[in-house]
Amino acid sequence: MSLDPKIAARLKRNPDGLVPAVAQQYDTGEVLMLAWMNDEALHRTLTTGRATYWSRSRAELWVKGVTSGHVQQVKAVALDCDGDTVLVKVDQVGAACHTGDRTCFDADQLEIPLG
Repeated sequence: MSLDPKIAARLKRNPDGLVPAVAQQYDTGEVLMLAWMNDEALHRTLTTGRATYWSRSRAELWVKGVTSGHVQQVKAVALDCDGDTVLVKVDQVGAACHTGDRTCFDADQLEIPLG
């Protein structure tokens, strides 16, 4: 099986065939992480209900939580208006970040000068 052609036609991929995927906690709106998807990762996400991404460093598909137990059960998936970003609303079990933090955006808050 492969990605629905209607969905595939809407995607605007980078030169590596990938689109960014933002994972968001479905009930709180908390942004958990940014990952990448190719057509197969999106297809598997839509058909299995488990968030599946493309690992650029390992050059392979990975299902979130297979090794860590910190799974993402998919609640909804949407494309942005341009078709160049995927929003994956999930129920996150445990940490979303590989560092063990709840989100990948906890550790390094940038200072905004007021003026």
